[in-house]
Parts: sequence; structure tokens; C-alpha cells
Amino acid sequence: MEDQTQQEQASPEVQKRIQDSFDRQGLMAHLGARITHIGPGRVHIVLPSRSEVTQQHGFFHAGATSAIADTAGGYAAYTLFPEDTEVLTVEYKINLLAPAIGPHIEAVGTVLKTGRTLTVCQLDVFGVTDGGDRKLVANGQQTVIRVKRPEQ
Repeated sequence: MEDQTQQEQASPEVQKRIQDSFDRQGLMAHLGARITHIGPGRVHIVLPSRSEVTQQHGFFHAGATSAIADTAGGYAAYTLFPEDTEVLTVEYKINLLAPAIGPHIEAVGTVLKTGRTLTVCQLDVFGVTDGGDRKLVANGQQTVIRVKRPEQ
């Protein structure tokens, strides 16, 4: 995987739109997740390990893993949408490939195909060690829908 510093960044306007929307998500704040990269069609979200996001064996809970994967994919799609639109998940499927352990996990959402209404994204979640080694712990696919932003 590329080093994040070498990845293309979204425009400052798109980055602000994505970050502002993310900051309004109560679940992401509750989990302690944060966006670490916003590029055209690609978003990374990191979730630090703490007891509140683990299951009974000490691994990251599938619900927390799935939540950041879904959110990363949705925002990856949103980077490509017009200013006057919003994004909603239609469906997603995720395979949990290995126990998610380490100081944090990182979800990477990548747009595979964008359309006028529906967009399909790939979801990858990595367990990250203290030394920075990454292990794929979950993989999935998602469909999101582009909707008109409601008038305020």
C-alpha cells in the first residue's frame, strides 16, 4: 500500500465538506474514530483501541470494525459528489478475515465505480501494530446512493 504522504489529496473545499460532515456523526465521535486521509475517491479512518470498542476476547468488535469501514466508503464516494448532494449507504457486506488487534485499526474506503445515482466502493480494514506493520483484517463492498441535500 502507498505511503499516505504520497497519496493525492482532495481539494481543500472537499476536505472541509467531508470533515464537517464526519464531525456531525455521533457514532464516530462516540467510538473515537478520526479521518486521517481524504483524497479523490479514497478516505482513511483510524480507530484507536480501547475497551469500549472491543469484544469479550479483547479484539476490536465487528460492529466497530464495520462502522468505520462503512463510513470510510461513504465518504470516499462523497469526495466525488457535487456540492449540493449527500451520501447514504444502500447496502454493504463485510468479511472478517482475522482478529483485529493492535493499537489501532484503519479503514480504507475506495471508490470502484461511480454513477449518477449509485456508487460502489471497496472497504478494507487493517490491524496496525506499534511498528506500523499492517494486516488485512476485514474486506467488503458497499453501495451508496447520492441524494439531493435537503433545503434548510
